[in-house]
Amino acid sequence: MLQQLETRIGGAVSQHILIRYGMDVVVAMEQPKQAAFGEFATPVAFGLAKQLRKPPRAIAEELVAELPSIDGVASLEVAGGGYINVRLDRAALALAALRGGSPAVTEGDGKVIVEHTNINPNKAAHIGHLRNAVLGDTFVRMLRASGQTVEVQNYIDNTGVQVADVVVGFHHLEKKSLEEVRALVAGEKFDYYCWDLYARISQYYKDNPESLQWRKDMLHEIESGEGELAALGTLVADAIVECHLNTMLRLGIVYDVLPRESEILHMQFWASAFKQLKERKAIYFETEGKNKGCWVMPGSAFDSNREDEDSKVIVRSNGTVTYVGKDIAYQMWKFGLLGKDFHYKLLRTYGDGHPLYVATGAADAPVNFGRGRKVFNVIDSRQSYLQDVVVAGLNALGYDEAAKNSIHFSYEMVALSPRTCIEMGIELSDEDAARPYVEVSGRKGLGVKADDLIDKLIDSALAEVASRNEDRSADEQFATAHAIAIGALRYFLLKFTRNTVIAFDFQEALSFTGETGPYVQYSAVRAGKILSKAGAHDAPAPESFARLLAEEGLWQYLLAVSKTDQAMASALAAGEPAHMARYAFQLAQQFANFYHDYPVIHETDAEKRSFLLWMTAQFRAAFERTASILGIPIPEFM
Repeated sequence: MLQQLETRIGGAVSQHILIRYGMDVVVAMEQPKQAAFGEFATPVAFGLAKQLRKPPRAIAEELVAELPSIDGVASLEVAGGGYINVRLDRAALALAALRGGSPAVTEGDGKVIVEHTNINPNKAAHIGHLRNAVLGDTFVRMLRASGQTVEVQNYIDNTGVQVADVVVGFHHLEKKSLEEVRALVAGEKFDYYCWDLYARISQYYKDNPESLQWRKDMLHEIESGEGELAALGTLVADAIVECHLNTMLRLGIVYDVLPRESEILHMQFWASAFKQLKERKAIYFETEGKNKGCWVMPGSAFDSNREDEDSKVIVRSNGTVTYVGKDIAYQMWKFGLLGKDFHYKLLRTYGDGHPLYVATGAADAPVNFGRGRKVFNVIDSRQSYLQDVVVAGLNALGYDEAAKNSIHFSYEMVALSPRTCIEMGIELSDEDAARPYVEVSGRKGLGVKADDLIDKLIDSALAEVASRNEDRSADEQFATAHAIAIGALRYFLLKFTRNTVIAFDFQEALSFTGETGPYVQYSAVRAGKILSKAGAHDAPAPESFARLLAEEGLWQYLLAVSKTDQAMASALAAGEPAHMARYAFQLAQQFANFYHDYPVIHETDAEKRSFLLWMTAQFRAAFERTASILGIPIPEFM
């Protein structure tokens, strides 16, 4: 509601300025630093002063005197050198909340595509992959909560080096046949088996450099799509993808479609993109130097101020396309600029009935994906250069609008605190133990598998839940422990801004105090318990709102629970889910202060008690909405 009021006020002031002065301006709204100055303020008069040749305060006084009344606004006041402070109609805001308000306004038309997770299908997911998936999923939730249509893609590189290495391990190190590997797939934790095998083959390459030829040969076999080794690559990749989907589902993360590298190759996506790149002279054939025989994109395409920037190879001299070349083709498809589409088949149906499709070579399901108006690629910051090349490719092709709407949603890595390494049984050298964090490495087998991390969090939470709730059944205890574990993990991964390196720590994440998921969950559970204990009660009388909200403390608490959409809009504008996580924590703090200031259950005045219970319900509703956006479940008890 506050978000809607802010938009309404800004629009009314902008419209009046257009009529009064003939000037079309965007009116920025701010929050005053002190509550005594009102709920909103605008510095618009300062921006008009030069054109109108008047002091800002004089313009502000004219605006305040002439502006027609605005629904939801009690008064406008001039402050300082020309600020306009806005005081809201407190009773009107409360009445709107009582009636349920109105839905958030949709921002823009068309579909937004968010691509996230993108784990190589060669081994179990680890904690670093979880940051990508949780950031992407939360951003999707934010977009959808704001009314936007979102398509969630999870790109599967099922023909890349990592898959080839695992197949090399099965074929050359373990001498296993296709059927023997199929038997392993049918067993448990195939992704864990491949985790160890990947580390072994990586070490074997290091000790026997000549064996790297195996990788080259295997890549050729897999990309051809024919023969037993290609079938083995398909078997491994598909089985690992299923493992990854199950892991992410534990965190409440689902997808709409899985585009696959194999289909990009077999359906000639790259051929179409290559043709356009050549025709529009976005790339050229190098005839000399280190890139002789390659198709390259000139360095000036990435930065017009640096003509000496190294050119980027798009097609190697042996005719194979680089990752960035395939990424350009894939990005063109996302915007509907390629002139081609995948075929799709239904891969699975989630418990809520949501379908998940996968790209395939033959038509199966009559569905369509892609053709977005804006695309967010959730990829770590180490890939920034390659993402820049993709955007440069779109610009060079003349797709300026698509280039502008291609957004690299970058983030820094996730490491482990030394304390967490010890708890997970990872041996550390004295040097690593003294570091603030320990980096993970899939090739070295050093890291925490995502499922192990979730299991460990559940076990730790379960011990605490069981000790506090002995009267609850084992199933109830486990469900609550699972919710706490997921809340702890998601919140920890979200509370840091994207450009911050995270050192994950068990004890910090699971704490019931401080800025943690369990603290937010506990606040929501506590609000629910208060309402349950109070039993049935009447809604507050609307005529009591103005009188009760004259009390500044109650007004400030109502403002706090009315800021969910405002916080979400701020988080979306900044591209920072951390802002939404911070709001959840602040909301929990406000609720703790509210209950301290106003012991709801013990209030003897019937009118005020009814209002306080309604306020408690407002807090609970704000917790539920915020937690849903963050993907944090609220348990029945804690």
